[in-house]
Amino acid sequence: MSPEEDRRVLDALASLGLDYARRDHPPAATVEDAVQFWQGLPGVFCKNLFLRNKKGNHHYLVIAEHRRPIDLKALAKLLRDDRLSFASDERLARHLGVTPGAVSPFGLINDEARAVVVIVDEGLRGAEFLSFHPNVNTSTLTITRAAFEAFLAWRGNPVRYVRF
Repeated sequence: MSPEEDRRVLDALASLGLDYARRDHPPAATVEDAVQFWQGLPGVFCKNLFLRNKKGNHHYLVIAEHRRPIDLKALAKLLRDDRLSFASDERLARHLGVTPGAVSPFGLINDEARAVVVIVDEGLRGAEFLSFHPNVNTSTLTITRAAFEAFLAWRGNPVRYVRF
């Protein structure tokens, strides 16, 4: 992902009046890579999974605490959808405008059709701060949960809170 994508996220947050803290770091394509850069940052660090159903006609952005196991079979049943699997790199680029390793709720700024359904772990409602990549995996943004919810409301994608 390009620095321009990062700038789009920061500009969107600024235009909405949403504060954030930013920490730049070397590329971190996985949660395991990123953990070392989170020391001293407040809040809950999130993982973001971009999934599709078997037919490929439904796409989901699943957001959960980074250590939370996610059972895709159980999630599909909960969502009343068929088998879920990770979407291809091409689908990820088309729907969220990001590359693997940079999946983030901020990718929703690229979902003009608002077709991606956002699935948020119910447990995140208790967090004061949440951390995500800003569509690039060379920094981490920490925002309040209220700012996160304001961003989601601004994007207008369907959002469901679920208990994993």
